[in-house]
Amino acid sequence: MRFTSIASGSSGNSTYIGTESTHILVDVGVTMKAVNAGLHELDLDLKDIDAIFLTHEHIDHIRAVGTIARKYDIPVYGTLGTLREVMLNKTLGDFAHDRLFPIIPDKRINIGDLQVLPFSIYHDAADPVGYRIETEMADAEASASKNVAVATDIGHYDDYIAGHLRDLDAMVLESNHDIKMLSNGPYPVSLKRRILSDHGHLSNDNCGRLLDSILSKRIKHVFLGHLSKENNLPDLALKTVQQEIDNSDSENRAGDISISVAHRDRISEVVEL
Repeated sequence: MRFTSIASGSSGNSTYIGTESTHILVDVGVTMKAVNAGLHELDLDLKDIDAIFLTHEHIDHIRAVGTIARKYDIPVYGTLGTLREVMLNKTLGDFAHDRLFPIIPDKRINIGDLQVLPFSIYHDAADPVGYRIETEMADAEASASKNVAVATDIGHYDDYIAGHLRDLDAMVLESNHDIKMLSNGPYPVSLKRRILSDHGHLSNDNCGRLLDSILSKRIKHVFLGHLSKENNLPDLALKTVQQEIDNSDSENRAGDISISVAHRDRISEVVEL
């Protein structure tokens, strides 16, 4: 399995997960050109993509749905609430809706040799989800399944979300904002309240706490994703998450874990599992 972020930030998000025979994207919130540029770094093209899974309908997660649908015959999956909002979004332009397929949280769907499990998240969208993706490796020496997840746009977490993020090999986890930068920044009070709410975004501090609660020796890499351009800094996000882990009561140590910040507008390092 290969796993990487094609783009991750408050302005656009897309994640690639694939094996030798199956290739999927979670979100296409950047331009079709940018998605293809990232895929070309993997020696792939959108014509190789077997499915696109949407987390929710905000534009930084669906920006290229229309342009991709008009050029490629790729099935697009999302919850009924998400797909309804996609169909109503005039900025995507006209495109055939017969390749939109509904999914149900906590019900698995098989795409080639990948098994995709959507799970509900807390965000101010119609019916948002994160995704856990699993595969069984063919060779005997790596017979255990490989598990990755994409979990962003989370206002808060609980045992349900944490349970879907345990025993992973790699993941993209939201580290959206620094609370002080947001509080002292130029955003209007209403927007600050939205971001800080239980259906807003995960702060650096809470990202570190969630990560500390789900870490295991199994995990190979964590991408910190969906960073706000105005209310965060890559170095600050990484430092805060690491401090939360090191200062907790657990035995986890940040230095034992491979953590990096996903690039905002280009592909990040490729994790091979």
